[in-house]
Amino acid sequence: MILFSTLYFFMPAYIANSIPPLLHRFKLFSYLAVPVDFKKEFLGKRIFGDHKTIRGVLGIFFIGFILCFLFFEINSDFRVYEYVGRNSLLFCALYSLGIIFGDLLFAFIKRRLNLKPGAVFIPFDQTNYVIGVFILTQWLVQLDLYVWGIIWIQTFVLHTVFNRFGYYLGLHNAKW
Repeated sequence: MILFSTLYFFMPAYIANSIPPLLHRFKLFSYLAVPVDFKKEFLGKRIFGDHKTIRGVLGIFFIGFILCFLFFEINSDFRVYEYVGRNSLLFCALYSLGIIFGDLLFAFIKRRLNLKPGAVFIPFDQTNYVIGVFILTQWLVQLDLYVWGIIWIQTFVLHTVFNRFGYYLGLHNAKW
């Protein structure tokens, strides 16, 4: 049951995290395909890189927020947590921002380590958004750390498997 519960809890993030490559592939909202760092540098290195765009950030936020609301508010009988204050709009906003925060945080770290966009950074490429959602929502949802551990491992495995499928189908450039 815990695996199903954690899968349900993180499904909005899994779907939202897949939105930027889809927007890019189908050239949707191309006018928003502007680097979120506006090509600025920090200590002589790009802050995030060209792969992190306003289009991707907005796509993740809106899809993540809508799915989070649908998953947790409309289906209120099924919860993996009891959140403090029962403010679903706040929770969904933080949840969606957490997906983005984790992605941008590790893009920033990769640039500091001289890793180019798309370079291997296992296991963080696969799980950065779990860490971001944890940082921004844990004070509100108060999940046990072992639940977050399950989410982290589950995300790593699912991300790796689905990226392999995408790679072999020609939809993704990297196996990881």
